[in-house]
Amino acid sequence: MLRSLLSAIGAYKIYERWLWHQVKGGVKPEHIAVILDGNRRWASEKDLDPWYGHKEGAEKVEKLLEWCLKLNVKSITLYAFSTENFRRPRKEVEEIMRIASEKLQKIITDERIHKNRVRVKVIGRTNLLPENLQKIIADVERATQNYDKHFLNIAFAYGGRAEIVDAA
Repeated sequence: MLRSLLSAIGAYKIYERWLWHQVKGGVKPEHIAVILDGNRRWASEKDLDPWYGHKEGAEKVEKLLEWCLKLNVKSITLYAFSTENFRRPRKEVEEIMRIASEKLQKIITDERIHKNRVRVKVIGRTNLLPENLQKIIADVERATQNYDKHFLNIAFAYGGRAEIVDAA
């Protein structure tokens, strides 16, 4: 609500610039990890379909990643989709997979990724994902495998319980 109000009066850009000046001169973390949570809840509060929340969340992640590049954060880990999320309604899971496919496909040709030498790695039980998404993941990882300046780890079909089972 505050952002909407500030945007309406044109103050949000001023606020963003102020934040930028606060952060850019200070100590920067080497690694930031983000759990992508609350998209469905956000959409529900606005009487929207859950996948609309996931789409908007993906757009926000893109802005976050851009900010992290500007701040020269070396590593970012996004916990995007847990193995438990497969239990959600089929339509919602399909839409999440579609959004993930779209965003990962975009990474392959994104000049920011190549210019900043960002290596992208997807961790988790990717064998549980649709074949087309598995192929896109392989293409993204192959396209960025020789980069070593920045690292983007995406936890997809990932879960603590699954990790324990896989380790045993």
